[in-house]
Amino acid sequence: MEKYVSIDQLIARLQAQRQPGGPQAKFSLGGVFKVQCFDKNGNLRWEDTAKNAVTDQGLNHALDVVFHGTTPVSPWYIGLITGTGTLAAADTLASHAGWTEGTDYTGTRKEWTEGAANNKVMTNSATVDFAITGPMTVKGPFLASVTSGADGTLFCTAPFIDGDQAVRSGDTLKVTYTITASTT
Repeated sequence: MEKYVSIDQLIARLQAQRQPGGPQAKFSLGGVFKVQCFDKNGNLRWEDTAKNAVTDQGLNHALDVVFHGTTPVSPWYIGLITGTGTLAAADTLASHAGWTEGTDYTGTRKEWTEGAANNKVMTNSATVDFAITGPMTVKGPFLASVTSGADGTLFCTAPFIDGDQAVRSGDTLKVTYTITASTT
């Protein structure tokens, strides 16, 4: 039996004994948007996914609701991102210099009707549909706390994996958003 163990050996042994989900685990919250574009005849034109980046404002909101007693938001709304700039963690609804909101669709931002969390996953059972009224190049979707305007919380933005996508008048975008919590 060893009497003396070096600090490096002790650290290596402790790291080897770490258990998944133990005190060193980190909490992760992220989601994926699945978007399908159908033409006016119901034919699938394209589909893409967009992995969200939760904004600083969204992370602060999550922490405030869970640990500080801030009133939760319900419902949340999905909007569309256009423009040529980049998305940033510091983006808010009031300030997002890298992009603009696409509004060439019927109505305002569309309500995300999420189901209850199950196995650390939450999603909408019915798609969120956008009836497109004019041509746009869509960079991806976002999730916000208000149906219109800039006085709410921008929870996340999500650029399409395959790059910007074109939509035409008469198209319908069908969106599903799935958010997952995990320890990593």
